[in-house]
Amino acid sequence: MTATQTHEIASTLNNLVQTCLDGQEGFETAGKAVDDNALQSELMSFSAQRRDFATDLQNLVASLGESPKESGSVSAALHRGWINLKTAVSSKDRYAVLAECERGEDSAVETYRKALESNLPGEYATTIRTQYDSVKRTHDRVKAMRDASKPS
Repeated sequence: MTATQTHEIASTLNNLVQTCLDGQEGFETAGKAVDDNALQSELMSFSAQRRDFATDLQNLVASLGESPKESGSVSAALHRGWINLKTAVSSKDRYAVLAECERGEDSAVETYRKALESNLPGEYATTIRTQYDSVKRTHDRVKAMRDASKPS
């Protein structure tokens, strides 16, 4: 593998790391904001899932000899859909909180989809495919919870 290919793979993985870390923080913020214990538990489990995904991706980046990202970014969070969560959280409106989580998940699904289209080799593609499937399930679950809590 050439240095350019290695750098491109690391860049793709680091973009996913940032996406996961933004999701981790977003789900944690949302989980702390809701009064429903079952929903709080589910959101916190999504946060933990994203932390684990980020760690796995960071390990892959490090195995390439590149520096893994250690945090999400504010400007990137804007594009990843999590930036309006603070407003929703302050309202304590279950629907608004879940709508913002779902917006963040829309972005995560799209970021993973683009990473899969980049034709990464072997273990990288396998890890991303496995994570993508989980991210998609989480997105669908959050969307279903949002829809179920929609005000009449």
